[in-house]
Amino acid sequence: MQELKKQPTLFQAFIPIIFLIVLLFLNVRFFEDTLGGANQIVLILSASIAGIIATRLGLPWKSVRSSMVKSISSAMPSILILFLIGSLAGTWMISGVVPALIYYGLKILNPTIFLFATVVICSIVSLATGSSWSTVATIGIALLGIGNAMGFHAGVTAGAIISGAYFGDKMSPMSDTTNLAPAMAGTDLFTHIRYMVYTTGPSILISLVIFLIIGLTVKLPEENTSIEGVLAAIDHHFHITPWLFIVPAFLIYIIVRKVAPLPSLLAGTLMGGIFAVIFQPDVIREVAGTDGTYLKDSYIAVMKSMFGSVSVVTDNAQVNELLATRGMAGMLNTIWLILSAMVFGGAMESAGLLVRITQSIIRFVHSAGSLVAATVGSCLFFNVTASDQYISIVVPGRMFAKAYRDQRLKPEVLSRSLEDSGTVTSVLIPWNTCGATQAGVLGVSTWTYMPYCFFNIISPFMSIFMAAFNINIRRYKTGDPEYVEFKEEDRMDY
Repeated sequence: MQELKKQPTLFQAFIPIIFLIVLLFLNVRFFEDTLGGANQIVLILSASIAGIIATRLGLPWKSVRSSMVKSISSAMPSILILFLIGSLAGTWMISGVVPALIYYGLKILNPTIFLFATVVICSIVSLATGSSWSTVATIGIALLGIGNAMGFHAGVTAGAIISGAYFGDKMSPMSDTTNLAPAMAGTDLFTHIRYMVYTTGPSILISLVIFLIIGLTVKLPEENTSIEGVLAAIDHHFHITPWLFIVPAFLIYIIVRKVAPLPSLLAGTLMGGIFAVIFQPDVIREVAGTDGTYLKDSYIAVMKSMFGSVSVVTDNAQVNELLATRGMAGMLNTIWLILSAMVFGGAMESAGLLVRITQSIIRFVHSAGSLVAATVGSCLFFNVTASDQYISIVVPGRMFAKAYRDQRLKPEVLSRSLEDSGTVTSVLIPWNTCGATQAGVLGVSTWTYMPYCFFNIISPFMSIFMAAFNINIRRYKTGDPEYVEFKEEDRMDY
């Protein structure tokens, strides 16, 4: 990529951001479904503004385009995962796996402790698998169905699911972001995880208390508290048996065994289809809608569940909502949003506009508290503008590493700050890959669940609080060999 002939000013760097914010505000005011296309167009238009600025600074259009393509390429693994999540949701529904999870969950979980238990369950699964996405797409969908059946607001249940899933993801040694943050900061994985306990522990405990209070005080609508009707409808249309739990247990097992996400999700999808054929012949015939042989019906039903919208119709309208999935096709709006967001991020990065804004922040850093606050703000800024949690960890990690050394702060302070903000706030941005994905998978808009993601909201503030009051902030001592080595590297770079 060719060099810029002129460096962008701070005002030029903010022009696409201001344009984006204004139009997104208008979308929220004028459109009921902003994910149906309005936000995508705004992101493309904002990318156009960034591209015009880049060319005005002397960057050839081919370089801008290359940056956009590179940005899209980085999102392709996420897009492939999204497709498979859509298919998995379909086969798990017609196989009876999700209905069985809802059925037994309604029998076991008490509404009073449901939200509390949801956070704990999702935390354990995500910690074991290292993936918030897999947790939300599997056990999360079932828990959302249970919450809906109990009468909880979908946003509250989704907030509990996401809070637990992102806590486990953040603390799991198998998580990609948990490995990426210490790599960017220059510390080791387990030092990073142990140090995160000081901010992550209080954040999840506060979140659990809040969800417990909500469970104890919320008044559930009387028409939705008749759980017996939901249980009867599920039992009438599906063959419910504990054998169905082999499917999610198998998926969790192979993920824990470090099988890559794509083959893991594909295996879970195919296994769901096989169990549908074995255990749910009536559902197979209903979904297929033909009078052919069972082999033909099985093929049609499983294929339909993987690529398109399928539903099982009962006499209970509430259950009908729980037993409807959209397959791969249901993920297309989310994928469209991700592609548009990555085009915008690539255009901004091509002209150095994102870096220009972050560099201006460093000038105001004078203490550990202000440095951590600047890091947290930068990670949030990149989650909003670059629309990708990896960029929100990598770019600030590179830019602030020397500033942390100059403040004599150990690298785990930086790595923790990156995760306390970059990882957990990504899901709160509707056009970020994480926010768009979870909204698409759960069928709950980001704006709806955002206020209830207490863990994700508290974590960055907890990080700033700890640094501002100098609570367990690790520093190099005078003459520390590791610190002296860093200073030598700085001099050589200079």
